[in-house]
Amino acid sequence: MDRISLKYYEAIKEINNNFNGSVSGNEEDKLVIDWNGIEEISVSDIQAKITEMETAKADEETQKANDKISAQNKLKALGLTDAEIEAL
Repeated sequence: MDRISLKYYEAIKEINNNFNGSVSGNEEDKLVIDWNGIEEISVSDIQAKITEMETAKADEETQKANDKISAQNKLKALGLTDAEIEAL
């Protein structure tokens, strides 16, 4: 499954967990979605879900980075050296 197909598939599954069809193609405007009997979801709804999922992932990565910096700063405040923190 191509990257764009996978994004669409994952977004459709997020919207409707009962989706058991398929998504194929490697260009957004040429995707073929086999709905396998379930109600179709609009492309705009799928694209909105993709954006929502990408934003959530980016926010999660930012939070992890911020948490790491915060933890390092707290350890430094306790008197640990950078080498000791890295060893952890």
